[in-house]
Amino acid sequence: MVVTIASIPVTTAEFAAMPQMDLTKPENTCAMFLLALQLYTKDQDAGIASVNLLRGPRPLSNYDVQFLRDRLRGKTYLPLAYFDGAAPQNNYTPSQPLTLQVLSDPRPQDVEEGYLRVFLKTAGADSPRPVKLRRKGENWYLWEYSSILSGIRIPAEADPWA
Repeated sequence: MVVTIASIPVTTAEFAAMPQMDLTKPENTCAMFLLALQLYTKDQDAGIASVNLLRGPRPLSNYDVQFLRDRLRGKTYLPLAYFDGAAPQNNYTPSQPLTLQVLSDPRPQDVEEGYLRVFLKTAGADSPRPVKLRRKGENWYLWEYSSILSGIRIPAEADPWA
């Protein structure tokens, strides 16, 4: 599953109006999550509002907001690190237009009915990271994504050993 994105939104309104907000496609939910995180690095309130659009009837709790703040503090490179072309060597600058490869679950039998697990790959980690989605109606919403926010290799510009 591949998602191509022409531009990065800078407001929640731009975010909500993107064609990839068609959450009937699980790969769109994943791509929009990364864009919501990117928006968060520029404007925390807009980022939180955007993530909430992807969580369906379960908005971020105070704990979830703190988790985002802790994981993204000083790591503004993290959201774009999952797009094609982004690597530690180029400070996680993705190719344009943005392209996200969403990998299928090699063990779908391990996921309960109504949920879907997919994987996102980054050059900053040795293995793809899981994202768990939950279906409500026709849409796929974010359910579990903490692995996406886990540490990855630091960009070359921040690595004194590079």
